[in-house]
Amino acid sequence: MANITPKTLNTTEEPRRARGMIEDIVRRFVRNPVGMIGFVIISILVLAALFGPLIAPYDPTAMVNFNDRFGAPSVEHVMGLDELGRDIFSRILHGSRVSLQVGAISVTLATIIGTFLGMIAGYGNRYLDEIIMRSMDVLFAFPAILLAIAVLAILGRGVTNAMIAIGIVYIPIFARIARAEVLSVKNEEFVEVAVALGASDAAILIRHILPNILAPIIVEISLSLSFAILAEAALSFFGLGTQPPDPSWGRMLSEGRAYFNQSAWMGVMPGLAIMFTVIGFNFLGDGLRDSLDPRTK
Repeated sequence: MANITPKTLNTTEEPRRARGMIEDIVRRFVRNPVGMIGFVIISILVLAALFGPLIAPYDPTAMVNFNDRFGAPSVEHVMGLDELGRDIFSRILHGSRVSLQVGAISVTLATIIGTFLGMIAGYGNRYLDEIIMRSMDVLFAFPAILLAIAVLAILGRGVTNAMIAIGIVYIPIFARIARAEVLSVKNEEFVEVAVALGASDAAILIRHILPNILAPIIVEISLSLSFAILAEAALSFFGLGTQPPDPSWGRMLSEGRAYFNQSAWMGVMPGLAIMFTVIGFNFLGDGLRDSLDPRTK
């Protein structure tokens, strides 16, 4: 038994080996131009969300100049004014916080619940697997945005309920990924050794299986963040997410649609913010995928 014990059970070598793996992953990621572009874009988004209220030149809900409604971009208002004379740049900065908050919380909710259900389904007995995965199939049967709208119809409008709705939509994705990875890992030697040593199912799942299935889950988190932000923008566009007067990119896009011929920048600016954010998360996800799995090169 001692001859087949994997390194994952060697407490003296494990920290050194983990540090080496992390350094190798970081080195490969830094050398990936697509991943670094995504990292820069998302870093700018995070900084805008954290410090937007401090650097925004105007109050995003206050009318800066009602007499100059639909004002074109200028030195004073770099992205112009909207239909109520509010500064678009200030509203986009504040809207970045809403988008990042909704994306982060909803994806975190989906990751925790989905990964837990997937691990239970993959490691448990066949009947439990069938119950969990058929439930996930029911959720998968609905288009994502329609399922989110249905959840909001039950819970009501608002940012908090939008987070819950988007989180529910993405639970099946993480459940399927976690289940597939558990099925491929649970018959490995280090799991069999843990079982032979008398480890409980919970200890095996958390200490031995979970660390070995994190790579695809991390990649899916980065990709799901972009879709979650898109979903929040879509819900706000339909008036189900962020409610006025709070700024939201989707809400701003909806408001700008009615005045596109008169003031194109009202729709173009929040549209560009959504586009670059989605591109950033997709690039970051591609970079993480290549860094965590060198075989994809």
